[in-house]
Amino acid sequence: MEVLTIENRTTAPLPTMNSTAYKTATMIIRAVNHKLRKQIISLLDENKRMHVSDIYAKLKLQQSVTSQHLALMRCAGIVTTNREGRNIYYILNHSRLAQIGHFADKTGNIPTKE
Repeated sequence: MEVLTIENRTTAPLPTMNSTAYKTATMIIRAVNHKLRKQIISLLDENKRMHVSDIYAKLKLQQSVTSQHLALMRCAGIVTTNREGRNIYYILNHSRLAQIGHFADKTGNIPTKE
């Protein structure tokens, strides 16, 4: 069984944020912190862009489940889309992932495997 611990990697004070900003940051981090969404992130990182049917085929998921996860990830800004005719391709938003890492680093709360 994996145990996650929180390491305090910085002594900087917490960034000043209002409650709305914290709620937004929490929603975005939760969008990344899910087994299937992590698999989708890995797939998109490897393939640069993918059609929803390619994603659900690779992960052996139902199309509706995949679409729901992608919609949440799109709302959080983790993925973007590119429409070509009737096809929509999903692309990983690396700048958003960097923001998540930066926020986690600033707060000093980085989950690590023990």
